[in-house]
Amino acid sequence: MSKIKTARFDASHYLDSEEMIAEYLNAALEEGDADLLLAAIADIAKARGIAKVAADAGLGRESLYKTLAPGSKPRMDTVFKLLRALGVKLNAVPEGVAAA
Repeated sequence: MSKIKTARFDASHYLDSEEMIAEYLNAALEEGDADLLLAAIADIAKARGIAKVAADAGLGRESLYKTLAPGSKPRMDTVFKLLRALGVKLNAVPEGVAAA
C-alpha cells in the first residue's frame, strides 16, 4: 500500500485578486474572532509579499512577522497601518443590512 502525500493548505495561493482578498477578509471579520482576522491579514500579506507590506506599513519585516504571529495582540494603530498597506478599508454597516 502506497502512502498518500498531502500538502498543507495555504490560502495565500488563492488570494490573487482584489475581490478575492476583500471576500476573504470579510469572511474573517464576520466570525468576530481577532485571531482569525490577524491570520487572514497574514495570509493577505503573504500573498502580496511580506517585505513589501512591511515597508508600506512602515514596519520591519521581523516586526511584521511578530505582529501577525498566532496569539499576538497588536495595537489597533498597527492593524490599521497594515490594512492601509494592503490597500483595504473597512466600512461599518448596521446589523441586518446587507453591505453594498
